[in-house]
Amino acid sequence: MPNPTAAMLVIGDEILSGRTRESNMHHLAQRLIEHGIILAEARVVPDEQSRIVAALNDLRAAYDHVFTSGGIGPTHDDITSDAIAVAFGVAITHRADAMALLAAHYDRLGLPFNEARQRMARIPDGATLIENSITIAPGFTLGNVHVMAGVPNIFEAMLAWVLPTLIGGDPLLSQSLRVNRGEGEIASEFAALAAEFPDLSMGSYPFNIKGVYGTNLVVRGTEPARLDAAMKRLAQIFA
Repeated sequence: MPNPTAAMLVIGDEILSGRTRESNMHHLAQRLIEHGIILAEARVVPDEQSRIVAALNDLRAAYDHVFTSGGIGPTHDDITSDAIAVAFGVAITHRADAMALLAAHYDRLGLPFNEARQRMARIPDGATLIENSITIAPGFTLGNVHVMAGVPNIFEAMLAWVLPTLIGGDPLLSQSLRVNRGEGEIASEFAALAAEFPDLSMGSYPFNIKGVYGTNLVVRGTEPARLDAAMKRLAQIFA
C-alpha cells in the first residue's frame, strides 16, 4: 500500500514580502517523513480569500492531507478560517468550546477577552479542534485539511498533537554517498542506477567546500534491504 501524501499551504503576505522567514515547511517535511507521509507539494499564497480558497481546493483534492500555516490570529488580516469555511461551503461561528478555552486562558492571565481575541474562537462548522499548548488558541481539522498557526513554535506544538491522529505508512529512510566529482561527471551513471531501482527515489545535491566540488548522492525508500542494495551498487560505480 503506498504511503499517504500531503501538501502544505503557507498563508501570509509577510512570507511573500520577505519580512518573515518561512521555517514551518522544513519542520513539517521532517516530521512527515518520520510518520511515513510524503510531503509532495507546497504553495505560498497571500492574505487574499480567493487565492486561499482556490489553492486549498486544488490541494485537498489532490492529496491525502493538507497542512496550512498562518492566518488564524486575532487581527483583521487573519482570514484563513473564513477562507476554509468558504472552501468547504460551511458556516463559521464562535465555537462554544473554543470560546471557553480562550476565556479561561485570558482570565488566568488577567487580560480582557476582547473582540479581537474572540476572533480566534471562530471555527468552521464540522471541524475538530487542534490543541495549542503554547497560547491555547486552537487550530482545527476539517476533512483532510489541518489548519495551524504560522508562529513556528505554535505550529510545531499543533503538529505534534495532530500527527498521532493520522495513519502513516512505512517510515521513509535515506542513505547518502559523497562523491568528489561534479554532477555533470556522474549524471549518466546515476541515471542508469535510478532506472535499475525504480522503487527508490534518488537525488543529487552538488556542493562546493573551500573550492572542492562534489556531489552528495541520496537514495530514499521504505525498504532497508533495497536501500542497502542500491548503496552497494553506488559504491561500486563511484569507488
